[in-house]
Amino acid sequence: MAAVPLVLGAGGVARAGGKGARTLFIAGDSTAAQKYADAAPETGWGMAAPFFLHSGIAVSNHAVNGRSSKSFVDEGRLDVVLGAVRPGDILLIQFAHNDEKSADPTRYTEPWSTYQDYLRTYVEGARARGARPVLATAVERRRFDAAGNALETHGEYPAAMRALAAEEQVALLDIQALSLALWQELGAEETKKYFNWTATEQDNTHFNPPGAIEVARLVTRELLRTGVLRPRDVRRLDDVVPESWITWPEATA
Repeated sequence: MAAVPLVLGAGGVARAGGKGARTLFIAGDSTAAQKYADAAPETGWGMAAPFFLHSGIAVSNHAVNGRSSKSFVDEGRLDVVLGAVRPGDILLIQFAHNDEKSADPTRYTEPWSTYQDYLRTYVEGARARGARPVLATAVERRRFDAAGNALETHGEYPAAMRALAAEEQVALLDIQALSLALWQELGAEETKKYFNWTATEQDNTHFNPPGAIEVARLVTRELLRTGVLRPRDVRRLDDVVPESWITWPEATA
């Protein structure tokens, strides 16, 4: 399938940003990415982000399955994003799941050196174009110990991102900590309803529509809390969002 980013308005309908509109660009991995009909019901949280945004904020989701902060750059994907951003836009950066794959030199980064170096490339690129960079720690996987405690799975990567955000004075969305707390609150059994558990698959990394909606809600709340978005930019933060609003388009060649 083609990894063509969809630009979505707040109603979830594809559109180009009008004059004066801002766009939220997402650079990330499969947990955020647009999914297509052949992957349903797997859902990236970026697909649900427009449900929480008012008109005037479009979403351009460039997240792609399997990418790390390194491979996203090496494949020229960051260049595409930076070629599209305009002053006033937001570049949300969420990586770690694939940076952790030490057996794969095309994706692996070390938390306190190359991971931070690549993230800094995104930050500096956005700022050079008048856009606002935002760092988001990686959403947690579904993993529990025998006592029912939700477990951290991202090692030193969240701490490394937090440190970089402080050093570079970049807004930080601590989605790792927030999602871990949510999984703990829900518990081992209830969280199955948020991940891509089907009759044939037990996926503890990727989301189904309810999970994607709730992670998108966490992201939007953090964008509001950090002042990246204003109250007039967001909606439905306390409302039930029907999972039927999620749709999976056919992949294009």
